[in-house]
Amino acid sequence: MKYYPINLDIRNKNCLVVGGGSVGARKTSTLIRCGAATTAVSPEFVPAFKNLEKQGVILLKKEFKEDDLKNMFLVIGATNNRELNLKISRQAKTKRIFCNIADNLEESDFILPSIISRGDLLITVSTGGKSPALAKKIKENLEHEYGHEYADFLYIMGKIRQRLLLEKHALNEHRTIFQALITRGLLDTIKDKDHIKTNNLLHELLGEDYSYENLLSGDTQ
Repeated sequence: MKYYPINLDIRNKNCLVVGGGSVGARKTSTLIRCGAATTAVSPEFVPAFKNLEKQGVILLKKEFKEDDLKNMFLVIGATNNRELNLKISRQAKTKRIFCNIADNLEESDFILPSIISRGDLLITVSTGGKSPALAKKIKENLEHEYGHEYADFLYIMGKIRQRLLLEKHALNEHRTIFQALITRGLLDTIKDKDHIKTNNLLHELLGEDYSYENLLSGDTQ
């Protein structure tokens, strides 16, 4: 494999996007969704950046300068100027800052895969830059296969784990319970919005104190 797969925690990390076009807007949007403290720099910005600014993005309407890299954890070059992108990459590497240059694998430290997000379920698709069209096709297929019920399912499983950790259960017993919740079809009952079956299964495996409603509401008492 050419790339080492990793899910990077960039919450509250300083990240920079150079480029005010549609590509820069997409890259900026993804950074914001991941909780990054994001700055975008460009002489001009497409209208999409107005909404991003409302979400906390700092917009610097000017030409990129090396000083813009100060204190940055990660930088994305998304301009249509190849020479400028190369400059961004070289300056970032000198400062040991993670760098991605849109449409230029050789000047990037990492590539950005296609993303399917369902709450805490994150599925990424990458062809190593060889065929973005194929990555898009696979993403579309996965979006149909993995619906939004996975978000509720994982949220509920997390709340169950939280509660069980407060109780005195053996670790092996925890594994058995989680396996049973999966094999007995909890995901399917959530997908079908059959709350009666969901609660019956939770009651059977965990007790009357567990219900779809209180777990989904965040009630862990």
